[in-house]
Amino acid sequence: MSGIYIHIPFCKQACHYCDFHFSTSMKKKDEMVLALAKEIVMRKNEFKNDVVETIYFGGGTPSVLTNDEINFLISEVYKNYKVSENPEITLEANPDDLSTERIFELSKSPINRLSIGIQSFYEEDLKMMNRAHNSAEAKKCLEEATKYFDNISLDLIYGIPGLTDEMWKQNIETALSFGVPHISSYALTVEPKTALRKLIDTGKIAEPQDEVASNHFMILVDTLQKNGFIHYELSNFGKENYFSRNNSAYWLGKKYIGIGPSAHSYDGEKRGWNVANNSLYLKSIQENILPIETEILSKSDRYNEYIMTGLRTIWGVSLERIEKEFGLEYLDYLQKQSQKFLNDDLLSIENNILKPTVKGKFLTDGIASDLFYLNLEE
Repeated sequence: MSGIYIHIPFCKQACHYCDFHFSTSMKKKDEMVLALAKEIVMRKNEFKNDVVETIYFGGGTPSVLTNDEINFLISEVYKNYKVSENPEITLEANPDDLSTERIFELSKSPINRLSIGIQSFYEEDLKMMNRAHNSAEAKKCLEEATKYFDNISLDLIYGIPGLTDEMWKQNIETALSFGVPHISSYALTVEPKTALRKLIDTGKIAEPQDEVASNHFMILVDTLQKNGFIHYELSNFGKENYFSRNNSAYWLGKKYIGIGPSAHSYDGEKRGWNVANNSLYLKSIQENILPIETEILSKSDRYNEYIMTGLRTIWGVSLERIEKEFGLEYLDYLQKQSQKFLNDDLLSIENNILKPTVKGKFLTDGIASDLFYLNLEE
């Protein structure tokens, strides 16, 4: 199984917390769509022996593209790659782009999954984050989208300053009221060089508190599991048969090609990333040069990636796989490093699989970093 990720580097406005690559100027949008299509063609030999099972439009805000532009890019994938009979084709979209007419048009396109950036149903949260939509638009688009799409995911953010436990519970209940089969939820993270960082530094917004985020996370896990969702990845919850096939492929180490500025690629042995600059990307593609840097992953890199992704998912880290793929030295190291977390009931081992406990889930990324194998000469 392989996937194609297409990065659409445009947004109507900049959310205060976002550090992804995008531009709020649409001047080069037409030029960019043609360049993305050209990169799709230029890289087809990388997947000549692979079947594409997922196509994912991420960003940025992919829903700023017209349906014709989206369909054009999908058709270029079909022309140049082997695509499975029933691929998952996801479009990330914002509520302000999803009018009733637009949703109906999308339902007639090859797009069969929507990932909608709701983030919160509270007006004050949306304004603080500088989202382009309001609460009424969020609810209206979900009401309409669920009429035409079966496979819908929505995003929610927790740990927002001023968001009480009760308000957070209401956010979750509102999301559940629309009957969506998948929810992705993330703690508000303050990244360097973002507007949010500046607003906090100048005292205009309070710093998010880990304790609040931890409480919200536990409420989220408990509420969604009681409503039939499977917590299959640290930030992702899906009903049975509604896990994101695209994201699951990342976490399980499958191959994927990233198209567009700043997009990442992975083939099992090396990782690549395109230049995170729209003008440089366009210039390079026009000159028939792929604007990509690559690195060969060492055994330690691959081990560390498996630890990070494995602990974040319900599939955990297989001790048998560690020994088979990386050797006894790595297995011994992992067992030694994980002992303190086992003693503190933050990790557990069952059927030779290492996983975080309920208590350890919110701390997964920190635990994983303590299990990484550093400075090992290959």
